[in-house]
Amino acid sequence: MEQEVLDLLAATQLPAEAPRKDAERRLEQLHTNEAFPISLVSIASHKSIPINLRQSALLIFRTFVTKAWSPSLDEFEGQVLVDDATKEQIRQLLLVTVTNGDDDRKITTAASIAVSKIAKADFPEQWPTLLPTILQLTPQANDGQLHGVLTVLGTLVEDGFDEEQFSETARELVKALYDVAVDAGKKLTLRALAVSIFRSCFDTIEMIYQNDKNSVKQFMQEASDAWSPFFIDVLKLPMPPMPSEEQEAQGGQIVNDWRGVISLKIQVLKALEKVQHIFPVLLNAHQLALFSTTWESLQAHLGPYHTLYVHEDRQGRLEDADRLPYTLDFLILEELDYMQGLLKAPQVKKELEAQLGSNPPTNGGNSGIGWITQVMSILVGYSTISVEEEGLWEIDVNVFLSEETSETANYSPRSACADFVRRLCEWLPIQSLDSLLSYTRGVFEDSASPWRTKEAALYNLNQIMLEYDSDQRVVNPNVCTAYVEFIRAAMTDGNDLLRARGYISAGKLISASGDSLKDLVFDFAQQTLNAAEKDGSDVVKVSCIRVLQDYLLKLHPSKLREVQVQTIAAVSTFLTTLDMTDLGDNEDLLDVLVETLRDAIMADPSVCLEYPALDVLFTMASYGASSFVTNMLVGEAFESITTSMAARGPEVYSQLCTKVLPTLTGALDVADLTGENALTEMAVQLLCSLAENGPEPLPQGFVAAVMPKLYRLIFSNASFSLHQAATTSIKHILSHDHAQMFSWHDTETNKGGLEIILLIIDRLLGPGVDDSSAAEVGSLAVELVEKAGSEKLGPYLMQLLRVVAVRLSTADHASFIQNLVLVFARLSMQNAHDVLDFLAQVQIDGPAGGTGLEVVMRKWLENSVNFSGYDEIRQNVIALSNIYKLHDPRLAEIQVQGDLITQNSGRIKTRSRAKAEPDQYSVIPVPFKLLKVLIQELASPPSPTKNGPKSGSAKLNDGSDDDEWEDEPEILDLGAPVTRNELMGYMDESRWSGHQTDDETHNYLVGFFHSIASEPDFQSMYHQLNDAEREKLNSIGNQAQK
Repeated sequence: MEQEVLDLLAATQLPAEAPRKDAERRLEQLHTNEAFPISLVSIASHKSIPINLRQSALLIFRTFVTKAWSPSLDEFEGQVLVDDATKEQIRQLLLVTVTNGDDDRKITTAASIAVSKIAKADFPEQWPTLLPTILQLTPQANDGQLHGVLTVLGTLVEDGFDEEQFSETARELVKALYDVAVDAGKKLTLRALAVSIFRSCFDTIEMIYQNDKNSVKQFMQEASDAWSPFFIDVLKLPMPPMPSEEQEAQGGQIVNDWRGVISLKIQVLKALEKVQHIFPVLLNAHQLALFSTTWESLQAHLGPYHTLYVHEDRQGRLEDADRLPYTLDFLILEELDYMQGLLKAPQVKKELEAQLGSNPPTNGGNSGIGWITQVMSILVGYSTISVEEEGLWEIDVNVFLSEETSETANYSPRSACADFVRRLCEWLPIQSLDSLLSYTRGVFEDSASPWRTKEAALYNLNQIMLEYDSDQRVVNPNVCTAYVEFIRAAMTDGNDLLRARGYISAGKLISASGDSLKDLVFDFAQQTLNAAEKDGSDVVKVSCIRVLQDYLLKLHPSKLREVQVQTIAAVSTFLTTLDMTDLGDNEDLLDVLVETLRDAIMADPSVCLEYPALDVLFTMASYGASSFVTNMLVGEAFESITTSMAARGPEVYSQLCTKVLPTLTGALDVADLTGENALTEMAVQLLCSLAENGPEPLPQGFVAAVMPKLYRLIFSNASFSLHQAATTSIKHILSHDHAQMFSWHDTETNKGGLEIILLIIDRLLGPGVDDSSAAEVGSLAVELVEKAGSEKLGPYLMQLLRVVAVRLSTADHASFIQNLVLVFARLSMQNAHDVLDFLAQVQIDGPAGGTGLEVVMRKWLENSVNFSGYDEIRQNVIALSNIYKLHDPRLAEIQVQGDLITQNSGRIKTRSRAKAEPDQYSVIPVPFKLLKVLIQELASPPSPTKNGPKSGSAKLNDGSDDDEWEDEPEILDLGAPVTRNELMGYMDESRWSGHQTDDETHNYLVGFFHSIASEPDFQSMYHQLNDAEREKLNSIGNQAQK
């Protein structure tokens, strides 16, 4: 059997598809063979077999375990295919494979994952010896065996143990990890791995803490007493000699020591951060020691960091096979982040504030607060541009922008310093700026200071300016004046990156200076515009274009138009220097150009009529059509333009249409030829905005220019979003100028505007169009009925309503259902009786068929509480109340879905169980359902922005001292199980429903219920309501009495 399986495994590695697929199929067929699983594990344990085949065997075995090992596993497929005796053999063989001490790490890792999968089902009942066996091996294991043991423990902690299993083994497990971590005779990387696994334990401990706080507190206090001194000792460890590039390439003991100490320190810092995040009280006694030790480490590591990454170009961000980081840049990141977190630790904050008390700030001068100046010097040091960053930015300005805007996944020491500076400024704004000024003055006045240090000092100034701006603080005029000198020097420096930083800093300082630098705004803007056009560096040009956004907000009105026009020209000129075919791939660059052009236009939108601002905007839009952010920016800009132009009168709006319609309709033609769906969608969205914000009536010729294009789109196989946007555009045109629409005649189809719209509605309501594409057709149908009326529609009106009712019977999407229901709701607001009469005459076929009245009322009432939009909800409420007041006997004969029948089984309802046991509802007549729906509108949930879950962990105040143990985190740990559970809670639609009843609707409902309170029908139904519904109605009555 083993040879057969081995041959099939080898065949699965073949490049040819046919034999590979055949081998995979035959392996799947072998699942029912009782020898199959033991054969896989046996193959994996043979060192003579190639590693790739052994890995493949373990991968297939792991899949087999999830499907056929135990019913307790989530993906179990219904039949256990391994007997108990074979299971025991497999378990023992896997443990041997993991802990034999001299196997490949890939095999060890794969086998340990298989062990954890089995342990999830079998430990401790069927596999009681697992943990004792592993822990017994730990003290005398060699390095290879210990690595296998730790790998198994790590996978068990992360994926194998549930809360109960972990609770039973926690003490022995943590003790074994501690013994490895503190053993100076063990390899440093293995000690780091032990600390990493200890940190992983906290995810499960946090879950257990929710239900058993006292036990966890006792356990964690004992663990902290043992681990905290060890953590401090590790942080105090001196760094071993730094290997040279040649030594690093060759490996050896020097490299191992260097990497090992770094790896151990990193894991200790990560563990400390985890403890601080979950149980901060445990570290209260050590806060000052940890702060001073980490601070000393940051000071000591600055020199080696500069050697490795500023003077040389060593590779950073490296991890070993166990995913343990081991390069110095990772250590610096952890130290900076941990130091930042300690700033809010009570003892640290108290000590630092005491030092500040003895040296108060002087509000603009040097305040003598030495420790902040020292911190600033360290932050400037670690903010220094590395050789790697310099090279990347010179090659690709897009990378520079992504770093500058913090829209990158590359979290570097420079990024960490930016966060640190802003956190410090948030706490001590005046002192932070004074200290940085003191340090910056020394840097710029020293002729020997390298450009990198000057750039880093101004980079940190930018962070403080951003914090000041976000808090609406104004920088002290004396500080502003002092910085102007340094910024001017940077703007004229010979280094491109320092020059770029100078221009950026000038804009940020102007933005946060209030009026103290108002005389320099125009001068700085002109220098920036000049550099944007003439500087030889793209990084400088792009920095200048980006910072023009700040000047446009601060310029005096008398100078605004001049700079506005120059800014548009600068963006246009820069575009001509780019390879436009690559522009779509450089989203950050494109977005900066669009943002600056948007701000320039919005300073005074009338500029679009005299200068080619819109041409430049549309050019960038065409190349960035596939980018969501670019689409959003262009859409925002164009919406503001159309709104502003429409407000200036029909003539100005007509000039705008004359300017933009040829471009937009031309874009649709180009998109047709090139197949650019993204370009088509952007053009239609802009047309939609143009129509929505237009005046009444629209300029003559608008319909003739736009409608043929939209008609063609509706009848094409376009995306659902295109169909929606085209439908909405037609609705807006009809709403703003139905006379022009109905008088228009399409020469290509020889049909009038009314007939064209009817054809569009018929097309969207047809069976060949899905719900998403037809989502807006209901709104268009309502608009047509209201604008055309029965006089123009004639017999088409009844036909149209019938088609809407038929399509509603098969609709599934909530938004589409709402859109179609509102057709009848809007009509029912005026004449509910005629609507019911019409629906009663319609017969609808199909599984959900019946009379139109039955179909529509069921769909309407079952989905009504999910409607969104204040206007839509108000229309729905008025329509339903009008229908109720008819007391139509036909409605009492229709049975609809009532309340959910709750089943208190005590079991969690998984997806599979929900599918097997679907929710059951009571059945009630329509009048009673109408009443319940209208009552529910009174009780709609509050907005989540007011009463929704807050960030961090919610706690009940039970009078305990839990506040000392729990800390509200400012940054969520997305990997923590508790956080994941809270995020899953956000999926509860009842908490985050967009269904909101406004005051006007609420008041209408109050009046409605008062008006029917004395009716016999209401009185009889009142007693059938549930307690919550009656309480809601009673509260209305009590309010009225008061």
